[in-house]
Amino acid sequence: MNRWKQAFAIDPPGPAKPTEAQRAIVDRICKEIASRHLTTPALLFLEVFRPLNYLGSQLLHFFQPFVSAVADAEGYRQFTLFLEQRGSVDYLCQLLENLES
Repeated sequence: MNRWKQAFAIDPPGPAKPTEAQRAIVDRICKEIASRHLTTPALLFLEVFRPLNYLGSQLLHFFQPFVSAVADAEGYRQFTLFLEQRGSVDYLCQLLENLES
């Protein structure tokens, strides 16, 4: 019976809680966006594509072999795992808004 409860479980509402490795990657990406003063376009992009969050993370998993040839493979994997969570967009938006102010 416990398997059926887990089969349809969803993440709790609100911002996701990243692991330490994920937090380091996400902080670095958000600081780079804020330093280039691209917070508003980034927030707009995140809000528009919020319903496609999970599909986008799966697309990033698909491109992982190609990206790992030129970038940090483990950091990329941690970022895509973070994006799979339902509240990841909320966390990114809050972090970007905090860094902008």
